[in-house]
Amino acid sequence: MSAATPFDLWVYLAASPLLWLTITVGIFVGAQRLAKASGFNALVNPVLITIVAVVIVLQLTGTRYDTYFDGAQFIHFILGPATVALAVPLYRARQLVRAKALPILAALAVGAPFAIASATIIAFLLGAGREIILALVPKSVTAGIAVGIAGEIGAEPALTAVLVIATGILGAVIVTPLMNAHKITDYAARGFAAGLTSHGIGTARAYQVDQIAGSFAGLAMALNGLATAIIVPLAFGVFG
Repeated sequence: MSAATPFDLWVYLAASPLLWLTITVGIFVGAQRLAKASGFNALVNPVLITIVAVVIVLQLTGTRYDTYFDGAQFIHFILGPATVALAVPLYRARQLVRAKALPILAALAVGAPFAIASATIIAFLLGAGREIILALVPKSVTAGIAVGIAGEIGAEPALTAVLVIATGILGAVIVTPLMNAHKITDYAARGFAAGLTSHGIGTARAYQVDQIAGSFAGLAMALNGLATAIIVPLAFGVFG
């Protein structure tokens, strides 16, 4: 009997659903440690590092995305409970939320429509196609809601999902230096801005910086998701 080769071992492991879950979690843990070693520098974003590393592994191994997702879908499943868990720190900060209720509603009233309009108007002025403009409409809300909105307005859900992730990563990278540059020191305001514009990825970044910022980012993510899910279908019903 001939000895097993590394290729034979890979073929055996690739057939196991746990392989891709293990690889994804392992890469993310490594990316988290790298971010911690950098002092949680905004440019060392664990989500971005994990996405790039996983894509490279898939390309090098010739693995199809559906094969990868079959193994890593547990991560997709726990996104729901993880999102709901954001209510725990928000509940702990409930007194501060009540005290800032009026500024929160004002920021939402301005921020939600602006998040929808800003990128779409810029894309239109730059001559982007209709499919790209439509996919940009829900780019600032969490992926589960954004994909549902995309289906309602005739956008391509897969393209929308990519733009949502790109928006979250970009927001997480620039939010800290941008807030510092504008000398915004209120962590509630910083977090709310991060969560409203860059959903879950921005919220994760806010929690790295400050607990209050993370709580308000989670609140903004939820409120913006609700507001956008209401505003966009209504707007397209009137103007579409």
